[in-house]
Amino acid sequence: MSHPIKLVTEDGKSISAYVAGAPKSTAALVIIQEIFGVNAHIRRVADSYAEDGFFVVAPALFDRIQAGTELDYTPAGIELARGLATRLEPELVLKDIAAAIAYARTQTDSGKVGLVGYCLGGSYAWLSAARLPIDAAVGYYGGKIVQFLDQEPRAPLMLHFGQEDRGIPMSDVEAKKALPFCNAATIWVSTMRTSRASICSIHW
Repeated sequence: MSHPIKLVTEDGKSISAYVAGAPKSTAALVIIQEIFGVNAHIRRVADSYAEDGFFVVAPALFDRIQAGTELDYTPAGIELARGLATRLEPELVLKDIAAAIAYARTQTDSGKVGLVGYCLGGSYAWLSAARLPIDAAVGYYGGKIVQFLDQEPRAPLMLHFGQEDRGIPMSDVEAKKALPFCNAATIWVSTMRTSRASICSIHW
């Protein structure tokens, strides 16, 4: 039930995506990758959510820069991933995510689409909740969210951070909690006494 597809964005760009699950599921999820691309780990995440009954789309956000990028978690992979991530343009990334959302919505009976993002994707969960037509979003360890605090999420949003994550200062997390529009009804910020790697393995 899983396979690659091509999505066409608003500006006419063709990007690849990994899909999993049965069409006409009750609801759909868009999975937003870490900085390592739609690699084996992200595909397992998609498959896991598909087993829970969702139709899942994971767009390849590096395709505009380097199509087919799949990196591992070695020091060399991390260095390459960071370099690619710095070349992403948020406006174009949002177009790619929007294409995934639009396609996912056609594959559900309810038309409901949520979004789950990790690392890089955790930051784009915030931006997507602020600017794209999604029904809800969840972000895990989104380290760049602090750059976008002026953009208020409109969709319900849940954020998760590890208290032992050395890459994201707790001061950044507290800055989110202190926002006037951050309340339990719209935005919920969770911290766990764990590291990023531990969070990454919780669901699957």
